[in-house]
Amino acid sequence: MVGRCAALAAFLFEYDTPRIVLIRSRKVGLMNRGVQLLILAYVIGWVFLWEKGYQETDSVVSSVTTKAKGVAVTNTSELGFRIWDVADYVIPAQEENSLFIMTNMIITVNQTQGTCPEIPDKATVCHSDATCASGSTDTHSTGVTTGRCVPFNASVKTCEVAAWCPVEDDRQVPRPAFLKAAENFTLLVKNNIWYPKFNFSKRNILPNITTTYLKSCTYDARTDPFCPIFRLGKIVEDAGHSFQDMAIEGGIMGIQIKWDCNLDRAAALCLPRYSFRRLDTRDADHNVSPGYNFRFAKYYSDSGRERRTLIKAYGIRFDIIVFGKAGKFDIIPTMINIGSGLALFGVATVLCDIIVLYCMKKRYYYREKKYKFVEDYEQGLNGQTDQ
Repeated sequence: MVGRCAALAAFLFEYDTPRIVLIRSRKVGLMNRGVQLLILAYVIGWVFLWEKGYQETDSVVSSVTTKAKGVAVTNTSELGFRIWDVADYVIPAQEENSLFIMTNMIITVNQTQGTCPEIPDKATVCHSDATCASGSTDTHSTGVTTGRCVPFNASVKTCEVAAWCPVEDDRQVPRPAFLKAAENFTLLVKNNIWYPKFNFSKRNILPNITTTYLKSCTYDARTDPFCPIFRLGKIVEDAGHSFQDMAIEGGIMGIQIKWDCNLDRAAALCLPRYSFRRLDTRDADHNVSPGYNFRFAKYYSDSGRERRTLIKAYGIRFDIIVFGKAGKFDIIPTMINIGSGLALFGVATVLCDIIVLYCMKKRYYYREKKYKFVEDYEQGLNGQTDQ
């Protein structure tokens, strides 16, 4: 108990103050200057030159609009000879920062409300009415079962359903893609950006781009890096994939637009940088439910009876992702980083103290020079007076 009180008193009633000791040592001196040079290189090279620590920064605010162009021709037994334009394959006509282009499809024409046999699978194949539960349905069925087992073809029977008939058969995806010509469609991307902190705005259709050039150019990273018109096949190829393979089952592509602007320089040097990557996972070992697809229908009336054409659309969704930052000189971050850099020089002193006091052969000698213990002067005077 007495020892604890003494330790507590020592902690409460002692004060230490730095003492400057000049050590003439070649090893310690070189180490100290080396650490200081590394800190100086970090502050100047990384903080100020690379990270531009003298600038105030702001994140980009962006808006994007898109417009696709291209025509395809098909000639099938279901639809006959047909021309496909933008109104047919861009679904819906406008989306926010994205665009879906249909490249493949399964079409079920002339559907009406009625009863018909289900598509054969493990759950729908039957041999008698007892196999089919009347009124049942599940997430994979196309209608409500009637309780009857009816012929699907000459050799197979399936449960009958009340649904839009004939029911869709999507067991086989068309190969090659129905609209394989979409590879040569083009996409115009118009992007406006704004840095509110600096009240700076710009768009990716640069001031030097003319109407004539815009009608003829197509983006190429080497020859036309600032053309805002992209060939769809080129986008997918630049991301490292085959357009024709992706067009069969669909997928999601990202068009990345990067705006990194140094506003201490001319505004004309603030330019967009384009890159592309596939966003949906395409892994051979985990390939359940691949691609991208959805269904929609076109309704019409024939002799007073409602009919529809059901389309299961496969295609590529292009997501336009805009990111970046702008920087401009400001005295406040400059002074903060200068102060932080000066504070880092204390690391050299701490490191040298550790080496000198704990690692060198003459560490005990240096400790005697570094630390000096002084008793309380007032207590000494009081003791002399009492005597």
